[in-house]
Amino acid sequence: MRIALLDNGSLEPAAHRNLRAVAAAVAARTGLPVEAVSWRHSDRIPPGDLDGAPARALVPWMRAGLREGEREFFLVLFLVSAEGAIATAMRAEIDELRRAEGGFACGFAAGLAPAVEALGEISAACVRDAMAARGLRRPSVVVVDHGGPVRASARLRDEVAAAVRTRLGAAAASVAAASLESPDGPDFAFNRPLFADLLGAPDFGAGDVVIAPLFLAPGRHAGDDGDLARIARAAEGRTAGLRCHFAGLVGAHPLTVEILARNLRESVPAPAVL
Repeated sequence: MRIALLDNGSLEPAAHRNLRAVAAAVAARTGLPVEAVSWRHSDRIPPGDLDGAPARALVPWMRAGLREGEREFFLVLFLVSAEGAIATAMRAEIDELRRAEGGFACGFAAGLAPAVEALGEISAACVRDAMAARGLRRPSVVVVDHGGPVRASARLRDEVAAAVRTRLGAAAASVAAASLESPDGPDFAFNRPLFADLLGAPDFGAGDVVIAPLFLAPGRHAGDDGDLARIARAAEGRTAGLRCHFAGLVGAHPLTVEILARNLRESVPAPAVL
């Protein structure tokens, strides 16, 4: 069996380095060989930006294993939502490859599941860490995801925000959910409010606001130069007295490794076959 920690992929070297670090930490905790693999994109990162070791994309990685005689794979989904559009597309590609290659077994670990409990615990811990580091008292908190065409992902975001609200209690003045972006049209209203709009709303347009990104790694959207940071800086420029503080990314928190390792240990003896 070949085991991979699988993310959606990014052209940002820091994102793949984070995936490798988490995979190595999960391997150390479980005693199982866990490889870092991306669904797409990361194999286009120049190897020189990854210490000379090229990143691997899912389908080529599986094809290489099949050529070597491997017929059983096990994937730990390193995604915020296992029910979103990306996870659905991943499974479709695996199914297509199975038909082309004459069949093989592919199991899945629970990843960051149960997602609400896991992500709520990690996000609340990230917010508390940011509050302690900056000496903040009762800030408002925004739990922000990417946004997309699948209602289940927005429902998860809302439930995580509710879990963060419960865990923080009186330590937070207000907690709300938002999305970075949304497809156009009324059918995707579940993504709202958008992050840029929420930063001008009551309770989030002045004072200290802690932003808790539901992102696993830095890239085009998250991180010091990502879209979220640029939107926050623009909002601060428009509104005197607004101070935005970013909590850490959920994919970099130590609790993430603990949850992934626990779920992998519990799943490997009897994997759920796709």
